[in-house]
Amino acid sequence: MIKVVIAEDDFRIAQVQEQFLQKITGVQLVGKALNAKETMELLSENEVDLLLLDIYLPDELGTDLLSKIREMYPTIDIIMVTAATERTMLEKAVRYGVSNYLLKPVTMKKFVETIEGYKGKKELLRSSDEMDQTMIDRLFGITNPSTIMQKDLPTGVDRHTLEKIKGVVEELRGVSIDEMSEKMGVSRTTARRYLEYLVSIDVCTAKHEYGIVGRPQRKYYLIE
Repeated sequence: MIKVVIAEDDFRIAQVQEQFLQKITGVQLVGKALNAKETMELLSENEVDLLLLDIYLPDELGTDLLSKIREMYPTIDIIMVTAATERTMLEKAVRYGVSNYLLKPVTMKKFVETIEGYKGKKELLRSSDEMDQTMIDRLFGITNPSTIMQKDLPTGVDRHTLEKIKGVVEELRGVSIDEMSEKMGVSRTTARRYLEYLVSIDVCTAKHEYGIVGRPQRKYYLIE
């Protein structure tokens, strides 16, 4: 479970972000802050994996918090969600290792894709105690999917099975974990692992879709 804090001075925008997060599995909102002071308090009181940080907070710029957060909470990942388009702001965010930079207004599609991409990278990072070059390239966003597909894969991902699962996604033009499990005759855990790996290397994208009844279903599609 990825634990998230939202730092946003506009409570309406914070509420929208919370609603977007609710559409993503494996994510838990642990708190919302309206200013820099509340942000630092939430980080000190909770275990936090990801901070969604606005720049224009009323008491202090979000970019000025970056050095404090890095010093006090070095393992927390940060995604800026802001209206700031100044190059200096972006440069400072990059220098402090911000994972992504979203410009307001953020669509639900872009928001969800960004968080899912972050989750994919976290999953890739946790998939093996040792990283090969293709995995490192993927984490730093400098490799294309076709290159990765032909190189060494992380532990627990077999090339032949991966190709078959990719083929099923293409054949069905979108597939859920349950559908893949049934089609391939594998466990849901195995189906999820392979599908999430395809997401992590930008071969597939995942979307939440609502059926006639019940909870939203996560479906996987090949990226054209």
